[in-house]
Amino acid sequence: MNETRLRFEVVVVGAGPAGLAAACAAAENGRRTALVDETPWLGGQIWRGQQAHPALRPAARWVERFRRSNASWLDRCTILGPAGRRTLLAEHPAGPRQIHWERLILATGARELFLPFPGWTLPGNFGPGGLQSLAKHGWPVAGKRIVLAGSGPLLLAVAGGLRKMGASIVSINEQAPLRRLISFGAGLYRWPGKLAQAARLKWTLLGTPMRFGVWPVAVEGREQVRAVILTDGRRQWREECDLLACGFGLVPNVELPLALGCQLENDFVKTDPWQAGSVAGVYCAGELTGIGGAEAALVEGRIAGLAASGREDAARPLMARRAAWRRFGAALARAFALRQEVARLAAAETLVCRCEDVGFDRMRSFASWREAKLQSRSGMGPCQGRVCGAAAKVLFGWGMESVRPPVLPARVESLCQDGDEGSVEDKEGRP
Repeated sequence: MNETRLRFEVVVVGAGPAGLAAACAAAENGRRTALVDETPWLGGQIWRGQQAHPALRPAARWVERFRRSNASWLDRCTILGPAGRRTLLAEHPAGPRQIHWERLILATGARELFLPFPGWTLPGNFGPGGLQSLAKHGWPVAGKRIVLAGSGPLLLAVAGGLRKMGASIVSINEQAPLRRLISFGAGLYRWPGKLAQAARLKWTLLGTPMRFGVWPVAVEGREQVRAVILTDGRRQWREECDLLACGFGLVPNVELPLALGCQLENDFVKTDPWQAGSVAGVYCAGELTGIGGAEAALVEGRIAGLAASGREDAARPLMARRAAWRRFGAALARAFALRQEVARLAAAETLVCRCEDVGFDRMRSFASWREAKLQSRSGMGPCQGRVCGAAAKVLFGWGMESVRPPVLPARVESLCQDGDEGSVEDKEGRP
């Protein structure tokens, strides 16, 4: 086989829980399967590093299952987009790759949502997940005073992990009101595993100040974060810190599905009961279809992998479990819905697009994301709109109108590769 042109029956993009489950299901049912990810490890960001610890479940169990499945593991492969009919263009350190698929399962996960406020671009201001990732790979946090703010269960999980690494957690500040979270917590009996997880986190963070209905309005410092200004809507106060970990939840990585022609519904990829999208042969699973956590991603990945293998009979019994986890995801979305105030934190000079230095005052003068890109280059820098595009959706209500490959920055060498002729078809076979 020519190593630059690879052919598989089922190709899975994304090695997190959804991708692992999908690849295992397809490979175990006799399909020639490849799992592709830009990282050198299995498990995605959520299970990063856990495969080295056999005591940790279910991460180690799924990694071991994948290794026994006979699926191919294409690590350090960044998918740049479609390269013709049923072919993906990928970039690898050794050179470009063309990966041909008969069935394609997308499990590209989600990223953190950042909203602009004065001082948010200062060094020392991280997303909670980003800071956790750095700390796991040896970046020193021991003795650092850290304030966590924003929204979502990730705040507690990250705080617990950083505290175990020796960080001093100054406070945790959740923008959602306490009444909503009490209602959410009261309903966790329907998902006993999540209830136990929440109880463990609370115990780990015993003694850490934890506030609800509180959000950041500004960061102080010249060359580095020195303090954060917080508010509960009635008063403001200042907390000194060395680092701020602030993120307002998660948004799905829909750039590749959009580049392939998949339709969105309420900002997520629209799928049928078999996890199939609107493009023939393309399935989506995990956070692409709704933010619901690892358990939801695993069951959706299994359904997608089975359906892509022609095993709808084996996938059908999993649908009740998927429905239960989707109810959890809906409850999560209601509990941590963003308040209107966090969309009004930016001052006129606050940067919204950090890559191209476009401020809030200029951004709000445009009527759409397309107009902003054409007149200010917003969203055309190295992150290609992954930060400012998601923020613009919250700030101005703009949607992503189109995505053109490459969906990630690429070497010219990779883009010069010739793809197969033709185009991706929709379910009815129309180009």
